[in-house]
Formats: sequence, structure tokens, C-alpha cells
Amino acid sequence: MSLAGGAKHGYALSKDIEAFAGVRLSPGTLYGAITRLEESALIVPEPEVDRRRPYSLTASGSNTLADIVAEMTRLASVGSRRLASLTPRPA
Repeated sequence: MSLAGGAKHGYALSKDIEAFAGVRLSPGTLYGAITRLEESALIVPEPEVDRRRPYSLTASGSNTLADIVAEMTRLASVGSRRLASLTPRPA
């Protein structure tokens, strides 16, 4: 999801994910995910800039992300409707 905003290197990805999701990824978790996404052809490495390797989404990665976001939106909508139908509980 972070790469939908443009190409980023690992540290920038980590900071962006922390900012929008509130999750701090360890380097092992982050670079493991980068490896899996690259092996699945969902992201590609860009040329190195100042010893940092940025990554960007491929067309397949963008399509996959769109599908995932659509499913998350559908699930959130179901949850919102169900919560709205609950009898309010006293505070």
C-alpha cells in the first residue's frame, strides 16, 4: 500500500507504514515482505540512489492492491452495517 504513493526504499517504506498504519516493522519483517513481493512480481527494484534501492509497484502489484483494498472496503462496510444494527450499550 505504501508503494501506491510512489517508489520508496526500505527505510522510507518503514516510516510510511508506521505513519499510516501505526505498525513498526522490524528490518527482517520488512525485507522479508519485500523479497516475497518481488518474487511474486508485485514490486520491482529501481536503480540505486545514494546507496538506497527504491521499489515500485508493477502493474500486477497495482491490480492486486486494488483487489485487496476493494475486499477490505467490502468487509468494513459489512462490519459498519452490523455495528449500526446493535442496540446501543450504556457507557
